Amino acid sequence: MKNSLIIVAFFTVGILTGIKLSHIGYALTFDLSLYALYILLFLIGLSVGADKRFRHMLKMVRPAIVLVPLSVIAGTGLAAIGVSFILRGLTVRELLAVGSGFGYYSLSSVIITQIRGPSLGVIALLANITREIITLLLAPILARYLGKLAPIAAGGATAMDTTLPVITRFSGKEYAVIAVFSGIVLTLLVPLFVTLLLR
Repeated sequence: MKNSLIIVAFFTVGILTGIKLSHIGYALTFDLSLYALYILLFLIGLSVGADKRFRHMLKMVRPAIVLVPLSVIAGTGLAAIGVSFILRGLTVRELLAVGSGFGYYSLSSVIITQIRGPSLGVIALLANITREIITLLLAPILARYLGKLAPIAAGGATAMDTTLPVITRFSGKEYAVIAVFSGIVLTLLVPLFVTLLLR
């Protein structure tokens, strides 16, 4: 949760700085967020490739384990479609793109901002941070009443890192491998899904 709050704090400082700079007539001649996105994608690839767990996961993959990230994708998509009946002003594709962040707010919000602008990017940031916070706070309830896989599904891409400790605590250490695998798969799919949905 601390990491989520730090991200929100940096985002808020960025907004306030942008407002201040716009008042004094300052304008960037090039888009820094595009270069930040390139660096972020490179670092994500580097961290996943260097992670020993990733190579271990590839050796341990059984067909049934693939159903976990597929279920997360299907559930997230159905939830986004359900929200489209309530929330007006956003298309189903935009809501699916926001949901396709799978909790990976730093990556999905930057990609969405690049393609559709800052308004949808902010929605993606807040929606995906909320997903992570809900997982951190409600993991014991989810595991108890909805099953041991529920916290993994709720965590989405964050199941491989920030929400992994609460998942293993309340679902059990035997679910750590499934959580990491699901998180890695979803992390790799975020740029693909978000881009395809908004192009």
